[in-house]
Amino acid sequence: MAVTLVPAPFTLSTPPAPHRPDPLAVLGVPGEINLDHAASAPCARAAADAVAELLPWYASVHRGAGALSRRCTLAYEQARQTVADFLGARPGDHVIFTRNTTDAVNLLARALPAGTTVVTFAGEHHANLLPWPRGSVRLPVPASPAEAVRALDAALRELRRTGTGAGAQLPVLVAVTGASNVTGERWPVAELARVARRHDARILVDAAQLTPHAPVDLAALDVDYLALSGHKLYAPFGAGVLVGRGDWLDAAPPYLTGGGATSHVGTATHDVRWATGPARHEAGTPNLLGAVALAAVCAALGEADRDALHAREQALLTRLRTGLAALPHVVELRTFGPDAPRVGIVSFVIAGRDSADVAAQLATAHRIGVRDGLFCAHPLARRLLVEAAARSRRRDLPPTALRASLGLGTTAAEVDTLLTALAQLA
Repeated sequence: MAVTLVPAPFTLSTPPAPHRPDPLAVLGVPGEINLDHAASAPCARAAADAVAELLPWYASVHRGAGALSRRCTLAYEQARQTVADFLGARPGDHVIFTRNTTDAVNLLARALPAGTTVVTFAGEHHANLLPWPRGSVRLPVPASPAEAVRALDAALRELRRTGTGAGAQLPVLVAVTGASNVTGERWPVAELARVARRHDARILVDAAQLTPHAPVDLAALDVDYLALSGHKLYAPFGAGVLVGRGDWLDAAPPYLTGGGATSHVGTATHDVRWATGPARHEAGTPNLLGAVALAAVCAALGEADRDALHAREQALLTRLRTGLAALPHVVELRTFGPDAPRVGIVSFVIAGRDSADVAAQLATAHRIGVRDGLFCAHPLARRLLVEAAARSRRRDLPPTALRASLGLGTTAAEVDTLLTALAQLA
């Protein structure tokens, strides 16, 4: 029997696209479980790749005419624009590269006009408590987001009434966190900004813990200043930023004095004209690699599906909190109600167990990294420990807490491993 061969139809095939590593994949050590993102997040592939690409070209910024220097200068200023776009900066806002959030807040504290009253809450990280001048107003920790809004409104109204704040045309700055580094609870930034605007006050948001978990837009939130750290945002190369309105920053003496911060230096000792814009507060050779790494992560996050990332993190957070609640000797710390919006941070204690000892055992026996202590927010953490003892009716809670913090790269298996280990320890 003859067999007729029928040729297959001719088609043009498109070669498969080359595999591209996920820019938001994070570096790590196999076998080690890192649940300490809130202290320092691991490095994202985008940051590592950006630094590796630029390193052969590394040279001076704003200082040279050679090809290497020109490329580095361009990379530095492009990084500034990328960060500005990522954070929704407005025309006239300055993006000043700093070392971290603490450095950024201290810069703004140095730039405050004379007579400025700063209003904060006692629930802040030390970076947003300690830099402010004497005479600052520290409000009690509120029991709910709504109470925070009411307390701020009352405080600003009183400042106006007594003539020591906006009513006397003296500047007022409200300084608040976007998300607590102790509990992960999100603060009502947009509502607090509206209250500040109503009383002719400005507002700074410490976004160190919020930005890694949620989009932040200065213009949409109507906040005046924002500070963040690269090492919380998967870019651990020593850079942070202060972003915000330029008038106070241009009117203030330079944060540091030296090369790059001047437009003219004469022969007389005090014959100096300082630059305006970000350069005024960026004296010396800048942290080019830190800026480029931070911008690379901002660009990668800007292109990512933030809703999907948020949903994934919230599922892990629910898994962790539900598991902790099922352990009879574990008490979670919280400022607001149990259902308040929060990012992937949970602090808790194990009754009858020293938190430092538990953290050490998790590390040595289970290769799990968590944080223990008061988390550079001593007034808040101590208050929450007292509240947790009253709520749980336990007299054997330790004086410090444990904190597990999630982020890019965290898996359900890692959360389950932590819960299993805690069940054994408890």
